[in-house]
Amino acid sequence: MGLTGFDDSAASGIDSRMAGNLVQGAVFTVMVVRAGLLHDPAFETELAEQIRRSPRFFLNAPVVLDLREASEFTTAAEFTEAKDLLRRYTLTLVGVQNAQPAQTEAAASAGLAGFAPNSTHPRRARPADPLPPRAPPAAAPPPQPELVAGAKTRLITQPVRSGTQIYARGADLVIVAPVSPGAEIIADGNIHVYGPLRGRALAGAAGDVEARIFCSRFEAELVSIAGHYLVSEQMPPEQRGFPVQIALVDDRLTITRN
Repeated sequence: MGLTGFDDSAASGIDSRMAGNLVQGAVFTVMVVRAGLLHDPAFETELAEQIRRSPRFFLNAPVVLDLREASEFTTAAEFTEAKDLLRRYTLTLVGVQNAQPAQTEAAASAGLAGFAPNSTHPRRARPADPLPPRAPPAAAPPPQPELVAGAKTRLITQPVRSGTQIYARGADLVIVAPVSPGAEIIADGNIHVYGPLRGRALAGAAGDVEARIFCSRFEAELVSIAGHYLVSEQMPPEQRGFPVQIALVDDRLTITRN
């Protein structure tokens, strides 16, 4: 694979160890905006209100434009216009997903990257509601240990410091230490924090709407399940400082005390 700034002949002389230092995998949190929303008169009003409540969260935040079922955006000028619109709200358009070939070519001409298709439709965040009561099962199964040998679980025993990101790919994430403000923890499955949760927690990162977040002391900056998120200003103040669980119910993030 050629690298920007290197011709093929130069790249061929790079050994595997040097290439490993130049190109490394990483996971980043980005916002996804449906292309159709940009033409919705209510979109800018709603976006401005979200930014007013959480200006630091949205400041220079990267955005991916989801082109699923969008027939427009076949010219670079359309993407430039979308860039300008989002920039007015301190957001930075960095790429597209679910693009058709003509859209991919136009996006590249506008300096945008192409991302793999997302398995879930991004949705607007809605305020949290209490979890509805659930009927008890007819016959409860015997309790199972939380950590089973061979289970897909990533265990973290050290404090997660500010600026650190941890991703449990294809697994649950269990942290038996505090998560500091400015830290980010991500899991394709559930997240369990046996301590204060003060940073960002994103469960169901691969689209699992059944994923949940559990913590012993809820002080998070942001929580998300399968792309649905709440920032601190949207979270029920009466739940902060207590053990809680967070679930996605009827497309809404719900926070209840354990």
